[in-house]
Amino acid sequence: MPILIAAVVVVGALCLLDLLLTFGVIRRLKEHTAMLAERGRSGAGPDVIGLAEGESPAAFSATTLDGRLLDDGAALRVVGFFSARCSICPERVPPLLEYLAAHHIDRASTLAVVVGDEAQPPPYLESLAEFAQICMEQEDGEIAKAFKVAGYPAFCLLGADGTVLASGYDPAELPEPALT
Repeated sequence: MPILIAAVVVVGALCLLDLLLTFGVIRRLKEHTAMLAERGRSGAGPDVIGLAEGESPAAFSATTLDGRLLDDGAALRVVGFFSARCSICPERVPPLLEYLAAHHIDRASTLAVVVGDEAQPPPYLESLAEFAQICMEQEDGEIAKAFKVAGYPAFCLLGADGTVLASGYDPAELPEPALT
């Protein structure tokens, strides 16, 4: 009988320890979720989201959803990166469209790269397609690698020579493009 009592006490102590560790993990996950949500709302994330100012993307080749071949980014002014799994990405579409309209940046000069499956496109794809050329690619796709994208959403303003003038997580925070 004493062995049975000792076994029950040990199992109870292990269950209590497991319960305390589980509560600690849940508390930590809530803290991280709040930090990620705040980063998404404020646009404050890591200092580097991809290429630094003055750098040029590596050569890439991609086909847009409407069949146009993009073999370099020379004609591009704004490039936006979205992920179908990103919870903040849909919130960034309207500010991007407002930025494009406010600065008279046409569809031919804008590229939206959406990471996801073409069979299940995100709901915001249609509104993006009116204002930007769209390329769908898988995680770590050729264009994302060319721009060294570190997270989603990400936006780059390019100069006439194809170098990055500015980048960020919020298109509303991009500067006014220089006239060229």
